[in-house]
Amino acid sequence: MVLVLGISGLDRTQALKRELLPGLDHRELRLVQGLDSAAALVSEDGVLAASAQERHDGDKGTGAFPVDAVTACLRMAGVSLDEVDVVAHGFRYEPSAAFERDAYTRRWFAEAYAERVQWEVLREHFPGHDWERKLVRVPHHLAHAASAYWLSGFEAATVLVADGMGETEATSVHAGEGAQLRTLRRYPIGASLGILYSVVTQYLGFLPGMDEYKVMGLAPYGDRGRFPQADGELMRRLADGGLRSPLLAHDRTPLERETHRGVIRRLEEVFGPARHPRAPLEQRHMDVAATVQHTLEESLLHVLRSARELPGGGSRRLCMAGGVALNCTANGVIARSGLVDEVFVQPASGDDGSALGAALWELRQRRPAAPSAMTMPYWGEEFDTAQVAAALAGLGPGFEVTGLARPELLGRVSELLGGGAVVAWFQGRMEFGPRALGHRSILADPRVPGMRAHLNAVVKQREEFRPFAPAVTAEEAGEYFEIVPGQENLYRHMLCVAQVREKYREALPSITHVDGSARVQVVQRAQAPVFWELIRRFGDDHGTPVVLNTSFNLRGQPIVRTPREAVETFARSSVDALAIGDVLVTRVRAEGDGR
Repeated sequence: MVLVLGISGLDRTQALKRELLPGLDHRELRLVQGLDSAAALVSEDGVLAASAQERHDGDKGTGAFPVDAVTACLRMAGVSLDEVDVVAHGFRYEPSAAFERDAYTRRWFAEAYAERVQWEVLREHFPGHDWERKLVRVPHHLAHAASAYWLSGFEAATVLVADGMGETEATSVHAGEGAQLRTLRRYPIGASLGILYSVVTQYLGFLPGMDEYKVMGLAPYGDRGRFPQADGELMRRLADGGLRSPLLAHDRTPLERETHRGVIRRLEEVFGPARHPRAPLEQRHMDVAATVQHTLEESLLHVLRSARELPGGGSRRLCMAGGVALNCTANGVIARSGLVDEVFVQPASGDDGSALGAALWELRQRRPAAPSAMTMPYWGEEFDTAQVAAALAGLGPGFEVTGLARPELLGRVSELLGGGAVVAWFQGRMEFGPRALGHRSILADPRVPGMRAHLNAVVKQREEFRPFAPAVTAEEAGEYFEIVPGQENLYRHMLCVAQVREKYREALPSITHVDGSARVQVVQRAQAPVFWELIRRFGDDHGTPVVLNTSFNLRGQPIVRTPREAVETFARSSVDALAIGDVLVTRVRAEGDGR
């Protein structure tokens, strides 16, 4: 058996940027390569384990070397680092003229990107290994492409990778056939869809590289027709299938390229003053969000149309990865475009997933094989009853702890949800990727009109406009949502928007967005049996097999990982109950207290 450990992240980039450009604000410091570090362990048997470093150190989106994630993956698989055949890193920077322009670019390569630096970082955390032999570097977009293609189950597919940037490209198109994956076309960083969306995120006062989903959620409130001249400024779609961004060309100096101040200045000329992070959202901001969302969608469709003309790019099965592939609204547009019959989006499409892709790429170079279809990314840690009991022992007074058999637990949670309670749900192995898919979730009744406002303001402590996702049993998904026939699997991982059917929009107000859409999770019994049983029980008890599902975390916190984190987060929140393993924890309230 071949064991490959994949890693992502570039450990030294933020520290180097802080040294080279002192005085940057925290948003500008995030504009670096190599965030979202993670680890994944794979073999011929499949994905054995995967974990993001942020879930261990609590630093959301961290680019620190994933030492805790690596250790966790090895522990989950029951192997040592000595037993791992190769470590694959999801970046491969090489010396080039671009790094020889001046002393500034030479330092970036020598102190952050070079292969020697990666050896040094590995030796710091795991000494005693021959890293010059054991480390393999995989080009960033190939890692993303591999993460999607070899988990798709498609015998052949077109693979689209779109993110901020790899080493030299920002978007790329690949063709997969059997055990082979080859690159068809690369789009330059100067036409990056990911950077474009990120810099508008920054302009709107949000955190770039983190809050793009807020822009996506804000877009339906806006009018994309308000700035008709902006589309050609943001991104031009060329007759030869290429892309060009006049906007991104406004970053001219090294400082501007590292902060996007030149682009922000041009955005202010086109759209008006940039929003301060604490300023109220205005209609203009919503219109800007709608404009960039439309530009993204049209540009992705343009790339896909041109891909069909490339030799080997004609498959009507599509795989997607890269941070842009987390844009659920754009994914829905692609699914409904008629350009493709089936779509697979790798659920950890951001740079955490490049660890998984690097491992899969290297595995398939050593053990060629056609893709196999993944199910759910429950590749994280699982905890036993003793660990749950130890965490619960730390609860103070004011809580009632009850052990229940599964049918009774499901019944009590269904009853609580139907009564308007909010329930934290901690079960099984943790999800890999940014979505809570029914193992580390906060659940509520989507039929309650004020539930969205309550969750945003009181529980999650976040912006009022942000929507929540529904989870629905696979058997009933088509009844409640307009899901493209033949593409049901696209909705398993909460990565595609569908319209709520007109007759259910008033009945499901807390998961229906302002444009009638919802980011659906279709739950299949064979793939998520306990979560499916809960939704089914809720449907049997209350008539609607749909629950509101959001991640189990509070503002600024990564999704909880351990029982201790679950209990502590629940205790300091306003969540009404916690179902953790076979235990239900409820709050003891004085008579007459409300929620």
